[in-house]
Amino acid sequence: MIRKIVKSVREYKLATFLTPLFVALETIMEVIIPFLMAILIDKGITNSNMNVIYITGIILVLCALLSLTFGYLSGYFAAVSSSGFAKNLRHDMYYKVQDFSFYNVDKFSSSSIVTRLTTDVSNVQQAYQMITRIAVRAPLNFFFSLIMAFIINAKVSLVFLCIIPVLIISLFYIASKARKAFEKLFKTYDVLNNKIQENVRGIRVVKAFVREDEEIRKFEKTNKKIFDYSTLAEKILAFNSPIMQFCMYLAIILISWFSSRLIITNNMTTGELTSLITYSSTILSSLMMLSMIYVMITMAIPSVKRCVEILDEIPDIKNPRNGIKEVKTGSIEFKNVDFSYVKNLDKLSLKNINLKIKKGETIGIIGATGSSKTTLINLIPRLYDVTSGEVLVDNIDVKKYDLKALRDNVAVVLQKNVLFKGTIYENICWGKENASLEEVRKVAKIANADEFIMSFPDKYDTILEQGGVNLSGGQRQRVCIARALIKKPKILILDDSTSAVDTKTDANIREELSKLKSCTKIIIAQRVQSVMDADRIIVMENGTINAFDTIENLLKDNEIFKDIYYSQLKGGKING
Repeated sequence: MIRKIVKSVREYKLATFLTPLFVALETIMEVIIPFLMAILIDKGITNSNMNVIYITGIILVLCALLSLTFGYLSGYFAAVSSSGFAKNLRHDMYYKVQDFSFYNVDKFSSSSIVTRLTTDVSNVQQAYQMITRIAVRAPLNFFFSLIMAFIINAKVSLVFLCIIPVLIISLFYIASKARKAFEKLFKTYDVLNNKIQENVRGIRVVKAFVREDEEIRKFEKTNKKIFDYSTLAEKILAFNSPIMQFCMYLAIILISWFSSRLIITNNMTTGELTSLITYSSTILSSLMMLSMIYVMITMAIPSVKRCVEILDEIPDIKNPRNGIKEVKTGSIEFKNVDFSYVKNLDKLSLKNINLKIKKGETIGIIGATGSSKTTLINLIPRLYDVTSGEVLVDNIDVKKYDLKALRDNVAVVLQKNVLFKGTIYENICWGKENASLEEVRKVAKIANADEFIMSFPDKYDTILEQGGVNLSGGQRQRVCIARALIKKPKILILDDSTSAVDTKTDANIREELSKLKSCTKIIIAQRVQSVMDADRIIVMENGTINAFDTIENLLKDNEIFKDIYYSQLKGGKING
């Protein structure tokens, strides 16, 4: 797991190496300073030796300056390496998500992916910086200071060997308790992020149903849990300071007691006592830092796992090497196709699908909600792969096509109309980069969108908010249809893409689409009227094809289609 995530360090390896190097040099300077202070006191101030005072003072100033310089450099390289590592990790995760098929995306909720790319990466970044800086500084400070203390006076330094085990056990016991509280805290953050995202996305529904109080209640409940876990963790960690202070003052008292007796008998100097007290503070502080590092790293481990889950996810759909890059006609064939979202033949969404669609045909698909109409068309551009059987385009298995080429030639307007923040022109150009305004207007006219776009003050430069919320549902659908048409696809799939437009506009769009003779068109609809002009209609029932025929034959022989037809149109004829 660690090996996997460390690959994201890449060009920041040098900064990562320099960080602990300068930390080590800074620590050496800090450890030397108390030793020099002892010399200054004992050989300079006590003996009134100005030569020693000057020389030792200059060395002390140089050590302090070096310590400051090394500290700055270690902090600088720690910031560069940790920020660069986090940048690369986000990059790697984001690019991996772009390769996911719908099956892979289904395994992670959108809020979970966002949390992993933000909160979890930040946790890993903090842990990384602590490992390269504080996790190096604390043990070095501890061991160097302990060595210097024993060099000054081994007998008095035995005090540390009595106090250190007590402090280590106490601090790490507290840290392990705090870790459990922090783990619960971060899991609750996930729940809170999900609730916030869901509420913001559905704010119009919340207001329409006057559910603000209920949403606030749910938010406050989760927010209270975060407060409780955070408070619990901080209460536990609050014991760190008094235990640390107790051990430190106990060490100082014992060192002072034993040292005073030695000073009286001239077996120890005042400067050495001062140094020992300074080292005792450094030793015990280092242990407290190590306990905090343990907490932070333990807290980061779940975040590391969540990041690695994204990086380890194997894309369900792979682009073939030297894939076919041209769709010539747009004919479609399904051969004995079965499909399961969970890759289980006992839980099939599509069963034994066999059909042939000729190039240039207009095919309607109709059926009850949940009959797998959308699932069927998702297999054509390989948004999902079949569980068994084959889907052919131009008599070639879709798995043999280059993914980009296939999807450029199979334009899908999905059920959920997604528009992005930017101008209407930029949104339509998603289908064809750098398309001219003339090309954009041409497809907008086919989608019956040009008229309402030109009525805006900024026309095609009108800024759309995220999701296109400043357009009506029908306007969003027409912009999405135009975005698909500008690709000049060989196969155009409209998944209930005119459900929000009025019947007249629907008829106008169908009339314009009928002029695209070189394009195979598949129209999924709930309204019979939307498929009235289709050459043939597929009737779906429980993941199977109940019938596939002309509207005239279906009205004669198919009970499902007749029920839908007469319930919607009451036997009347619809023009257009």
